Amino acid sequence: MAKQKEENESWGRFVLDVVIIWAVLMGIFFLLFRFVLSNDTVSGPSMEPSFENGQRLISVRHAAIKRGEVVIVKAPDEPGALYIKRVIGLPGEKIVSKNNQIYINGKKLAQPWLAQGRKMEDTATDTSFAATQNFTMKSLARSRQFAQYYTKSQLTYINQQNRIPKGTYFVMGDHRSVSKDSRYIGTIKRKNIVGVVKLRYWPFNQFKVY
Repeated sequence: MAKQKEENESWGRFVLDVVIIWAVLMGIFFLLFRFVLSNDTVSGPSMEPSFENGQRLISVRHAAIKRGEVVIVKAPDEPGALYIKRVIGLPGEKIVSKNNQIYINGKKLAQPWLAQGRKMEDTATDTSFAATQNFTMKSLARSRQFAQYYTKSQLTYINQQNRIPKGTYFVMGDHRSVSKDSRYIGTIKRKNIVGVVKLRYWPFNQFKVY
């Protein structure tokens, strides 16, 4: 009887230990994805061919933001929606698009992420995936749709300096001919950048670390 009781107590402690360990691991997992990481799904064609619809990604919250990195942003025009875009212009920079080239502070920007898209055609618009219309910050600001995302002081800054407003980032999709990005919805505030994409884990055969 004593031996049986001891075995039951031992089994009970084992089950309790497993439950506690599981609860701790679940707590860590929850906190990790609540404050450090973000698990996101690509929706739509705006980042083709770099990222395809349905792919699953892990991004890091509060990471330093560099030009060329892919980020998850809160959509200014759709409350609750998230967009995946690439950082092209940094706060305070002068950005100019001319003849399908981007110039940052007067220097042509190398865009290796567009190499594959330049060879692909968007049949809906009969243009290259990488086709980019001519623009400056000042020319974009003339659009009422574009201007609605800025304060009066930001619009004054844009019109006087022709630069990206401070504290915001100019983002674009790699599929330029269909992407709804900073050309249409304005630059993105730092607080509205959810995270920087660091990993594609699905589908497994396209696993990649960035």
